[in-house]
Order: sequence, then C-alpha cells, then structure tokens
Amino acid sequence: MRSFEDIKSEWNKQIVPEIPSGGADRIANKIRKIKIKQRIAYIVLSLTLVILLIFFFHVSAYRSTTTMIALFLMMAPLLVRIVLEVCSIRALKQLNVVLQTQDFKKGMLRYYIRRRWVHFLITPLAFGIYTIGFTMLLPGFKTTFSKGFYLYIIISSIVSLSALALLIVVQIIKEQDTLRSLKDSKT
Repeated sequence: MRSFEDIKSEWNKQIVPEIPSGGADRIANKIRKIKIKQRIAYIVLSLTLVILLIFFFHVSAYRSTTTMIALFLMMAPLLVRIVLEVCSIRALKQLNVVLQTQDFKKGMLRYYIRRRWVHFLITPLAFGIYTIGFTMLLPGFKTTFSKGFYLYIIISSIVSLSALALLIVVQIIKEQDTLRSLKDSKT
C-alpha cells in the first residue's frame, strides 16, 4: 500500500490545464456568432421557400406535372435544411457553457461531428436536387420569356448557384477547422 505522501506527490505532478483569461467570454461569443450564422441561414432558406411557394401558386404549378415536380424538388430540400438548422440551433442552445472544460469540449465535438453529416451528405444532396428542380423549369421559362430575359435567368442562376456553392464550401471549411482545433486542443 502506498503512503499518503506518495499519493499527494503524484497528485501534485498532474498537469492542470491553464484556464485562459476571458476564456468563458470568448466561448460564449463564439457560440453567439455560430447561432447568428445559423439564424441567417434559417431566414434565407425560409424566405426562399416562401418565394417558391408564392411562385407555385402564382403560376398555378398544380396544372403542370413537370412544373409541380420541379418546384417540389426545389422546395423539399429547403424544408429539410430548415428543419436541420432548427435542430442545430436547439442543439447549440442545449450546450452548457459553464460545464467543465472537458465536458463542454465533448459537447462541442459531438455538435460539429453531427454538422459534418449535414455538410457532407445532406447539403450536397439538397443542392443537387434543388438544381435539378430548377433545371426542369428552364424549358418552360424559355417558351414563356423573351430570349434576353431567358439568357438573364440562365446567367444569373449560374452566378447565384456558383456563389452559393462557394459560400457553402467556405462555411464547411470554417467548421472543419473549428472541429480540428477542438480535437487538437489539450484541454
């Protein structure tokens, strides 16, 4: 059996992580920024869905099977992403900032690992399905609108979808960097 002095000596040799000054405030600010970004994504997705619903009824899409399917293919992924963003916001709210560092870190790791599924599976599928739906609308646009306006739709959609894809990739990279830094941190 070991003596009390040996146990005390080993206890004192433990590496205790240093708590950075303002660490809790920095974490709270970072979480606040993440929540703001998620709310912005939620609002943009919701507005896009509302616009598509208005367009659906404005053009009486229920009269044309192709238009109805195309708009459904555009709206369904948006709705899925909205639900996922709401779930992510709730998961982030449930993280307790005043937990022990290790417990909080584990919670953040779980959160970002779940977000990986959203980023690498759901988002590309949603983007692809949305693009297919939009592409299905193009023949109808071509017959309905002038050549100039149709060309504008083609060019602006390519620019918009490319910009959106770039924005998505940048956000994924940022979240992956955060996940990597969480995994690499010693605390």
